[in-house]
Amino acid sequence: MGALARALLLPLLAQWLLRAAPALASAPFTLPLRVASATSRGAVPTPGPGPPAEPRADGLALALEPAGGAANFLAMVDNLQGDSGRGYYLEMQIGTPPQKLQILVDTGSSNFAVAGAPHPYIDSYFDAERSSTYRPKGFDVTVKYTQGSWTGFVGEDVVTIPKGFNSSFLVNIATIFESENFFLPGIRWNGILGLAYATLAKPSSSLETFFDSLVAQAKIPNIFSMQMCGAGLPVAGSGTNGGSLVLGGIEPTLYKGDIWYTPIKEEWYYQIEILKLEIGGQSLNLDCREYNADKAIVDSGTTLLRLPQKVFDAVVEAVARTSLLYIQPMMGAGLNYECYRFGISPSTNALVIGATVMEGFYVVFDRARKRVGFAASPCAEIAGAPVSEISGPFSTEDIASNCVPALPLNEPILWIVSYTLMSVCGLILLVLITLLLLPVRCRHHPRDPEVVNDESSLVRHRWK
Repeated sequence: MGALARALLLPLLAQWLLRAAPALASAPFTLPLRVASATSRGAVPTPGPGPPAEPRADGLALALEPAGGAANFLAMVDNLQGDSGRGYYLEMQIGTPPQKLQILVDTGSSNFAVAGAPHPYIDSYFDAERSSTYRPKGFDVTVKYTQGSWTGFVGEDVVTIPKGFNSSFLVNIATIFESENFFLPGIRWNGILGLAYATLAKPSSSLETFFDSLVAQAKIPNIFSMQMCGAGLPVAGSGTNGGSLVLGGIEPTLYKGDIWYTPIKEEWYYQIEILKLEIGGQSLNLDCREYNADKAIVDSGTTLLRLPQKVFDAVVEAVARTSLLYIQPMMGAGLNYECYRFGISPSTNALVIGATVMEGFYVVFDRARKRVGFAASPCAEIAGAPVSEISGPFSTEDIASNCVPALPLNEPILWIVSYTLMSVCGLILLVLITLLLLPVRCRHHPRDPEVVNDESSLVRHRWK
């Protein structure tokens, strides 16, 4: 946008910024983002009495809108439990008769999967044989994450979300029969709800995702929003924090001020553009492409703020120089002293805005208009003081017009290329076989029948 470009500052006085030198106690950790237009409360009128409103074409809806009667958005307030360390989860009922499970909400993946067999670290699982509406699809799927993986049978069944919807929906679901470092000690969920785009779905993008099915069947707008209320509270304690997942709209009581949006750069993860990074008010002065190598995403399924290695090293150096300690409180069984951990970790392939950052904001995933929105969250406070704020816009004249590196071929494209090459090779092989099997019309001289024909020998060896 050149000289007229504007950006958004997300100063994160977050829960992992609790220890600082007195003179620098107010110095924020800031993540400037490229900004789209702001949406204030007055931009969308609150519906009054009358017939149910139809979903708006622009993809935004207030949580008070009935959306044709399929959803009760107000019932979705406080429908989450959890914390940033173990994730935030949602109650669902799956199958007929319904089986109640707790499902991890993950904006960094796209498959919907539940435990399909007993596991030492979970208290319940989905028994497909007990459900009269379950239908297998006849193939398996394996999904790998930054930490952990699982393999499951793919099928479909009806799902109900008690806090929000008054009907059931038919969705694709994987029942996990094998996993590694996926179900961990202390977790309170037994499945995962991937809310990213179908591009990331396994085994291919042709498998319709949960949210795409919900949008089509419930007739809700293609948007959801999250509030996670764990800011400043210990991770992995004995209790749980609250939160809200509003599927199909925005709840006005869950945020303060305006919602500021930043464009989604690529529809696979929720990939956004980071312009720069500041510690204690001082920029790291790195090329902005370093912050986005090879992507910058918003992922509720990741605990910490993860930074590319070069950026992480610069942050550690800046933290040491400014005497700021970016730490997060921890709790553990049998400990009678306070424990903390560094709230930032290195990453090999992405900058990830994880749950510890998202807990400071009300985050809107506006898929219909291809943007992610941030607003101040009323529950992100410590002793009555907010732990995060949003400021801006500011000029970006000193920043490159495009901070996102050229994307490598992602997996779906590689599959298409692979299948194309296989088809070409198969066609060439078919032509060769046809030519070899055609009757030879030229006249051959008599020869010894015991002599091996070189050509036929080559064909025989080829097929061995």
